Amino acid sequence: MGKIETIVQDWVGLNPNVQTRIFSSLIIVLLLWIARWVVLQFVWRKTEDVQTRYRWQKFTAYAAVFLGLLMVVRVWFAGIQSLATLLGLITAGLAIALQDLVKSMAGWAFVLWRRPFSVGDRIQVGNMKGDVIDIRLFKFTLMEIGNWVDAEQSTGRVIHLPNSLIISETIANYSRGFDFIWNEIAVLITFESNWKKAKELLQAIGGSHATQLSHQAEKRIREASKRYMIFYSALTPTVYVSVKDSGVLLTLRYLIDPRKRRGSEHAIWEDVLETFAQHDDIDFAYPTQRFFNNVLEGKKGARATPGGAH
Repeated sequence: MGKIETIVQDWVGLNPNVQTRIFSSLIIVLLLWIARWVVLQFVWRKTEDVQTRYRWQKFTAYAAVFLGLLMVVRVWFAGIQSLATLLGLITAGLAIALQDLVKSMAGWAFVLWRRPFSVGDRIQVGNMKGDVIDIRLFKFTLMEIGNWVDAEQSTGRVIHLPNSLIISETIANYSRGFDFIWNEIAVLITFESNWKKAKELLQAIGGSHATQLSHQAEKRIREASKRYMIFYSALTPTVYVSVKDSGVLLTLRYLIDPRKRRGSEHAIWEDVLETFAQHDDIDFAYPTQRFFNNVLEGKKGARATPGGAH
C-alpha cells in the first residue's frame, strides 16, 4: 500500500494523508449509494403504489446526502470530533451566507414535520393553485390549475415554487381534513316564472347528483373533527332564493370532490336546461330592456292611477 501511495504522490502531487481521505470519501459515497439502491429494490418488490415508491425514493436520497455530508466532513476535518459543534458551524455559516436557501430548508422541514400537504394534494399557496407533483429540499412543484381555465381545471403548466413560501404565505389544502368543497351554481329566472316550481326542480336535480356525497362527507367530518373544529348543520344539496335586478336568482349549493367540480357543473346544467325546457311557466332571465306600464300591468292594489293621482 505504501508503494502505491508513493507512486500516486509522485504522479499527482498528493501526500498519503490526502490520498487516504479521498479514498475514504469515495468509499463512503459508494457504500451509501449501494445501501440506497438495495433499499429501493426492496421497496419496489414490496409495493407498486406510486406514492409509496416516490416517498421512499425521496427519503433515501435525503438520508444518503445528509449522512454522506456528515461522514465526509468528519473525514476531512478530523479535529472536529463533536457532532454538535460540527452542526453548529454548518448552521451558522448557512444562516449568514444562504438566508433564502435556509428559509426554503426550514419550509421543507415544516412540510415533513407538520405535513400541511403532500404529493398528490391540491393546494393554494398565495395566488398559485395546483396539484403537488414533487417536493424537494429547496422547492416544491405544482401542476397549475385555474388561472385562465374555468372551474379550476389544469392549465398544463408546471410551476416551481421555493419552500420559503410555505412559511410566509397562507396555504389552503383542498385534499386534507374535509376532502370536499362547497360548489354553487346560480340559475337566474324571470320574475314572471313560477319560482317555487323552479326551486323544487333544481333541488331534485341537485339531489340526484350530490346526495350520495353527503353520506361520505358525514364520515369524513367525524374523522376530521378529531383534529379540527369542523361541523356543519346540513350537508345535503340546498337551493337558496334571492332577488336580482333581472329576475329571481336560485343558487344550488352542494358538496363535490375538488377535482370533479367542472364535470358536475356540466352534468347539472344539462339537466337544468332539459328540465326547464319542459315547463312553459319557467323561463331563464338575461339582460333585456322592457317598458312596464304600472297602470295596466301592476298589481291591482298597487297600480298607479292615470295622471299620477292615487
